[in-house]
Amino acid sequence: MKSKQVVLITGSSTGFGRLFTETLARKGHTVFATMRDPGGRNAQNASEIRALAEKDSLPIHVLELDVTDDASVGRAVDAAVAKAGRIDVAINNAGYYLSGLEEAVTTEQAQRLMDTNFLGPVRVNRAVLPHMRRQRGGVLMHISSGAGRVVLPSVGFYCASKFALEALAEAYSYELAGQGIESVIVEPGQYETPIFGSTVKAADEARTNTYGAVKEIPAKINAALSSTAGNAQEVADTVLRIVETPAGERQLRYFVSPQNFGVEEINALSKQVQASVIEAFGLAVDTKFRKGKAAGTV
Repeated sequence: MKSKQVVLITGSSTGFGRLFTETLARKGHTVFATMRDPGGRNAQNASEIRALAEKDSLPIHVLELDVTDDASVGRAVDAAVAKAGRIDVAINNAGYYLSGLEEAVTTEQAQRLMDTNFLGPVRVNRAVLPHMRRQRGGVLMHISSGAGRVVLPSVGFYCASKFALEALAEAYSYELAGQGIESVIVEPGQYETPIFGSTVKAADEARTNTYGAVKEIPAKINAALSSTAGNAQEVADTVLRIVETPAGERQLRYFVSPQNFGVEEINALSKQVQASVIEAFGLAVDTKFRKGKAAGTV
C-alpha cells in the first residue's frame, strides 16, 4: 500500500467533506475535493478551499462533481486520474437530511433524496472501479449514519437511504475482495455540521396537520440531535485512520458517535449472521481477501 493516497471526496463544499479534505491533505494525501457548481452556488466554498491549499501548500484540487449526474461524475473521475494517475480512495460523502412525517414526504422528495444519498454513490463507484481494478487495489468508503442501522420516526426516508447504502456497500465488500478492493462503511452519530441547517422538510403540510401532537416529533428529534452533537473532527480522524490502514486490514463498519444507541450491538450481531449466510451459500472462499481476512468482518 502506498503511504500517501490519492483521495476523491464528494460533497466537499461544507461539513464532513470539507473537514475530511483538510484533515487528509494535512497528512500529505492528495485530495480531489469535489462539489456541485464550484463556479456558482459553491464559488465561495471553492475559493476558500483553494486559498487554504495555496496558503498552507496542501495537495488539494477542487473539481466539479454532481453525484446526480452520470456525465458530471465521469468527467470528475477522469480529470482526477488524468492529473494524479490513479484514485486510491473514493469517499462517498455527498448527501442531505430529510425530516418530516413519512406520509407528508412527496414521491418527488423521496426520489431526489435517493438520487443523491444512494444512487450518487452508485454512480461514483461505477466510475472509479475500472481504475481500481486496473490498479488491483483501492477503497470505496461510504459515509452512512447511525440512522443506517436504527430508525427514528420522522426520519424514515433518510434512514431508508442509509439502510440502502449499507446494503450496497456490504455487497461490494464481498464481490470486490478478490480484486484487492475494499468497501468500508462509516457510521457517524450526531455531530456539529451544517446538515441540520440545510434540512429538507416534508412538503405536504396538509398531511402533516392531520397528525395532531405527533406532528411535533420532527422538531423534537432535530432539537435532541442538535443538543447532543459532538465535535465532527472525531469523524474526520476516523476517516484518516481508515485511509492510512494497510490494505486487507480494514473493518467493514466503523461506528463513531457521542452516544451508542445500540448500533455497535447491531453491527456485532450482523457480523455473525452475515458470516453464517455467506457460509450457507458456499461463498466463504470467494469473499476472502488475498491476506485471508474475510471481507465482511467488522
